[in-house]
Amino acid sequence: MTEDLNMTNNLEQIHDASMTILERCGMKFADHRVLELMAANGFKVSDETVYFQREKLMSLIKKAPESFTLHARNPQHNMILGGNRTYYAPGYGAPALIDFDGSRRQAQFDDYITFLKLVQASDCFHINGGILVQPSDLNPETAFASMLHAAILHSDKCLISGGGRADENRMVMEMMAILCGGEDTFRSKPHILALINTTSPLMMDAPSIETLITFIEHGQPIMITPATMAGTTGPVTLAGTIALANAEVLAGIALTQMIRPGAPVMFGFQADTADMRSGSIGRGSPEGALCFTMGAKLAKWYGLPCRGGGSVSCAKSISVQAGYEGMLTLLATSQAKMNLIIHSAGMMDADAAVSFEKFMVDLEIIGIIDQFLKGVPIDAETLALDVIEQVGPAGEFLTQMHTMTHCRNASFVPTIALRGNKANENPNDALKEKILRKMENMLQNYKMPELSSSVKNQLNDYLKDHGVKAYTDVAPDQVSPAI
Repeated sequence: MTEDLNMTNNLEQIHDASMTILERCGMKFADHRVLELMAANGFKVSDETVYFQREKLMSLIKKAPESFTLHARNPQHNMILGGNRTYYAPGYGAPALIDFDGSRRQAQFDDYITFLKLVQASDCFHINGGILVQPSDLNPETAFASMLHAAILHSDKCLISGGGRADENRMVMEMMAILCGGEDTFRSKPHILALINTTSPLMMDAPSIETLITFIEHGQPIMITPATMAGTTGPVTLAGTIALANAEVLAGIALTQMIRPGAPVMFGFQADTADMRSGSIGRGSPEGALCFTMGAKLAKWYGLPCRGGGSVSCAKSISVQAGYEGMLTLLATSQAKMNLIIHSAGMMDADAAVSFEKFMVDLEIIGIIDQFLKGVPIDAETLALDVIEQVGPAGEFLTQMHTMTHCRNASFVPTIALRGNKANENPNDALKEKILRKMENMLQNYKMPELSSSVKNQLNDYLKDHGVKAYTDVAPDQVSPAI
């Protein structure tokens, strides 16, 4: 009880500090439409900076729903975002790939396709798409459309999108309307989730605002996510950085409710620390884990769905560092019951790169964490007193029927970790072989989900009309699995 009271007091202090920041410093919005809307809602606007009165701000925050359902093409993958439910999402946004030996290369479209297949084939995820990697061989003017088209073809899970220019966002909306069978059906409920970031300290740039307005006007949810770094874009002390990031996300959420009261929105929180020796972000740090945890607690305190965390790391190769940093941040976020944990698999080098091998390792980490968080089930069957009595002193349990009955589900069975006597094997080679074998099996078992020929043809025609090369027009050697 004392611990709960202390946490409530801590949250109240952070909240009060955030309100003071928004009252005294305000937040800059690089869009005249937003400034006019803010002024119309009674907030003081000076140049491009909006100053928020806390009572008016919180009355807007309360209009946002506590949870919402994101709908997938296959309803079995629908996600109810909010409360204490936790879903995992893969990595996002990296322009480079790191191989097992630490070598680095630019991401290609075929890498993106391979990740789409792995995410679709994995039971860990209910969401796919977005910027799994940033392909260097796509036209940057139309990359969003090409990637969304590939995601639609290769997955029937929920979809995520990035933030972009007005024309990019419009194409996403129009392609989703084709997929959903019309504009009205698309707008009727959430079908695609977008991620935008604030620009710390205390600013939202034009592309983020453009994406926010487009998605909210079309009834689609937005994740508003500060990635404030303690010591560079935020105060060096965590409490100050958390208060600053909290102020930014609350101001963004208030904007969504001015545009469309009751609009689905997620409280994103990806604040972390900077390495003060270099100024670079310190992904995988204990400070980051604390920030993610506090972000989840703040979101739940406000009654908002939340996003943050992941298996993040500054490691440059599959290494001890990649393991302990990723495990720390993913475990902390899962324990905090963050609703959507993006960057759950594959991320390396402070989000600047992604790795197929780390993706596979992170799937195992997710399984370990899920097993750990289940706790110890205690009942007559699991206490097994009759079995203990039957075996008695100096006996053995290996051959008991109770062991036979429960041996396949009583404990986590790793698919990558090395166990048992491996005296004649090189452990690094054995580990790499298991990782690659698992990935190859997943890709071999992957099946492209069904999609009507009518929708396929409409999407192809749409892309052709907009000068975008459809996935089906790409030469086969350009989309072969990269393993």
